[in-house]
Amino acid sequence: MISIIELLDKEKLARIRELAASATFVDGKVTAGGRARRVKNNELMQPDSPAAQEARKLILDALGANKAFARVAFPRRIQPPMINRYAPDMAYGAHVDNALLNNQPMLRADIAMTVFISEPGEYEGGELAIDGDFGRHKLKRPAGQMIVYPASSLHQVVPVTGGARIVAVSWANSYIREPARRQILFDLERVRRKLNEMAENSPEADLAFKTYSNLMRMWAEV
Repeated sequence: MISIIELLDKEKLARIRELAASATFVDGKVTAGGRARRVKNNELMQPDSPAAQEARKLILDALGANKAFARVAFPRRIQPPMINRYAPDMAYGAHVDNALLNNQPMLRADIAMTVFISEPGEYEGGELAIDGDFGRHKLKRPAGQMIVYPASSLHQVVPVTGGARIVAVSWANSYIREPARRQILFDLERVRRKLNEMAENSPEADLAFKTYSNLMRMWAEV
């Protein structure tokens, strides 16, 4: 399941780009696990800097207010985002994200998110490549958009050959652990909203709302 979501409005995006333009970046390997360190070659906005703290808050506020993200991810907790930069010849080879993130308390990473800060025309290469059951998806999106996908996926950032690719990355723990179940609930949510528009008082609309609620009751981890 790969979803494209409009996340950042023009004001938030412009401010994050301004922060990134003047920020200090350090070696991104400081956040990589043992195996991922072999293939990670990027830069990270200094995590404890005021710029990084402000950028994180802007993105977290946008995530908290985004209804499309809530319907796709069923977020329970969200890891504070990191702002990454890829200069020419930088890449992040094939890897799987850590299942558990050393946040306090520990966070199980069910969902991965990439928020695009740079416009596609500002760099060459640098696509996010996600391997799935139906092959590899290579994605590069306009600034302000976000890609949401299962953190269990094998994925990589192909080498940047020109310009600079700046993105924010984060992970979420979901009330619904299984990706297939999140997909079912997302599809059913679309059905029940449409039925509510077309036939608000129909027994079919009542049945759709009942089924959605009971699947949530069955599958949600609280």
